[in-house]
Parts: sequence; C-alpha cells; structure tokens
Amino acid sequence: MIRSSGAELAAESFGDPAHPPLLLIMGGMASMLWWPEEFCRKLAGRGRYVIRYDQRDTGRSTKYPPGKPGYSLQDFVKDAVCVLDGYGIARAHLVGMSLGGVIGQLAAAGYPSRVLSLTAVSTTPVGTDGATLPGSDAAWVEHQATTGEKVDWTDRAQVIAFMVDDARMIASTVHAFDEAAVRALIERDHDRSGGYLHATNHGVLIHELSTLSRTKGMRAPLLVIHGTMDPVFPFEHGVALANAVPGADVVRIEGGGHELHPADWDTIVDAVVAHTDATR
Repeated sequence: MIRSSGAELAAESFGDPAHPPLLLIMGGMASMLWWPEEFCRKLAGRGRYVIRYDQRDTGRSTKYPPGKPGYSLQDFVKDAVCVLDGYGIARAHLVGMSLGGVIGQLAAAGYPSRVLSLTAVSTTPVGTDGATLPGSDAAWVEHQATTGEKVDWTDRAQVIAFMVDDARMIASTVHAFDEAAVRALIERDHDRSGGYLHATNHGVLIHELSTLSRTKGMRAPLLVIHGTMDPVFPFEHGVALANAVPGADVVRIEGGGHELHPADWDTIVDAVVAHTDATR
C-alpha cells in the first residue's frame, strides 16, 4: 500500500528490481487486474521490473462516496508518481491504456525528470479538439448511456452482466471473444473491489478530458499501440497522438478493439520491450 495525497493505493510488482522499471497505468473503472498477471510476467520475463496498481476507487485502493470523489485527473497523475516514490524509483518507463494513456501523457509533460518513455495504448491525445477526430461507436455510447438508468450498481449479477456486454462490444473483431474468461475476470475484479459503484466516480475524470490543454511540453519518447477497430477511441486518435510528438511510432493491432486480447500480447510485449530498450 502506497500513500498519495491522503489516499492509499494498492500496488504489486513482478520481476527483478535491478531491471528497467515499467509502470503500468490502467484506464477508467479498471483495477490493476486488467493488466493480467500473465501479461505482466511476460514483460518481466523480458528483463523489465513491472509494477501495476489500483487507481483510486478501484481494487483495494481508497474509495470515495459515490458521486463525490473529491479528486481530479491531476491527482491521478500525482498518484502515478507516488507509486514510483513508493518503490524508490527515480525514473521509469510508463505504459498507459485508455484513460491511463492520458495520465501517462500528463505525467510525461508535468514530471519529465521521472519519465524515461511513454507507451500509449488505445488512448486519445490530450487537448485535441474532439471535432477533428471520429467519435466513439454509437452503439457503445448508447450502451454506456444506460448505466445511470438501467444498472443497479449494488446488484452483483446485473453489474457483471452489464460489464460482460460492455467488454464484448469493445472486443477485437478478428479474435474470438472468450466470454467465460472475461466473466471470470470481471467477477474477480468486482468482488476484490467490493463492487463497481465507487468506480463510477471515474466519470468525473472522463469529463475533464475536454478541458485539458495540449501537452506541448511532452518530450519523452512515445510509442503508440492502437487497435484498428477500437470503438472507444478510433484508430485515428492514436495516429493524431503520434503526429503530435516528434519521432513517435505507431504499432497497429489489426482488428484490435479497446482491450488487451491475449492473442495480441506477444505483439504488444515485443513493441514495449523494443521501445524501452531504445530509451534506457
């Protein structure tokens, strides 16, 4: 457990602390479990010291009253730095997915001395005019819009069914959707977190995205990994992010959705290892 501005954050590490550190930052409403243990061990097996952690209102980290989180996106950026402090790490490579990719961009811009490189997975560039990029898939947006009216977040069965449907909607279009495995992950995450009600507070952070200014000060070497069929942040978002940072590269996950599908792990791990090798 690591303290950050009054919050306690649960964290876990894999691999040899003598190896280059890699901090994994997950997206909205997702605990560290959404960086699967086997995925983390693959990275650790390639000579990286891997750290994953629970954001506020997820997993075993501090929970806040529903609808009254009392934190901002900048608090989540500070949390990432505090996790590094908790492990005694001066500088690290960051890998952020979705909202975690936004946090990574803000950390790279705001704390340049702490960030060796950034890998942004399935995310969107900070401060971009939304009108210039394609929006999220309409069916997924409609599904998300039902959360306040049709989902009782205290009803375990109802919540798990909703989350499984959500995972199916954002999944790869070329790999099979393993409903049993996804359901097992969601059930474990739900029960370990004490439910998902508190995690709905992350909606505050999503709404902050439109108020952010472009991170012109970001100098950390950037790698973008993005699914070509991502329905949350369409592929053009990843391209726009790469275009905004000189020297950035893009790895296409063909047919990839807004997820870390096991069939794509080797591609992702290879890309992260190559990127962090080049920026030690």
